[in-house]
Amino acid sequence: MRVIVVATGNAGKVRECAAVLAPAGFTVLGLETLADRTHVEETGSTFEANARLKAEDYSLRTPHAVLADDSGLEVDALGGGPGVMSARYGGPNLTDPERCTAVLAALAGTPDDKRGARFRCVLALAQAGRTLATFVGLAEGTILRAPRGANGFGYDPIFFHPPSGRAFGELTREEKELVSHRGLALRRFVDEKGDTPSSVPTFETGSSVTR
Repeated sequence: MRVIVVATGNAGKVRECAAVLAPAGFTVLGLETLADRTHVEETGSTFEANARLKAEDYSLRTPHAVLADDSGLEVDALGGGPGVMSARYGGPNLTDPERCTAVLAALAGTPDDKRGARFRCVLALAQAGRTLATFVGLAEGTILRAPRGANGFGYDPIFFHPPSGRAFGELTREEKELVSHRGLALRRFVDEKGDTPSSVPTFETGSSVTR
């Protein structure tokens, strides 16, 4: 079994990663398995920069490959925001529902045909302090006028996904994993490298997959 350390303290993200990676033959570990779990500051200006920062830093603390992600909501009418500030939008201490309310307030008066948005996820895989590959997943949709559903986390209740005909907050975990930005990025990782028969994935330095 190949071992991947998922560099997040978010239990929801760990479950999403394990749901895709475990059937592909990976043992998925969380940050709790590291002796040094000192937080890595996300100082990058892009999702890729932040994912690489986390993957490289944590990979210096374990012999295993580390998979880190940065992801968030991009709203066209907000100039691509909240973007990398998704987890801090509206202030550092808001709850997920309060952040959803802040986005809806910022879009007050915005017509339906101008409420396009997407969730973007960038995964970075690193080992021994070096990024080996990145993978990108996008989920396109629109911002609703009020939250729907109680599933998921973050901005899921206000994000309408047209192919599903529902908000992400209305999807079951299994349904969301099939169409979410993180699920798509994880499957690209598996499709590209999942058949490597080594103790850890073998990558060409600096490779990138974006589809």
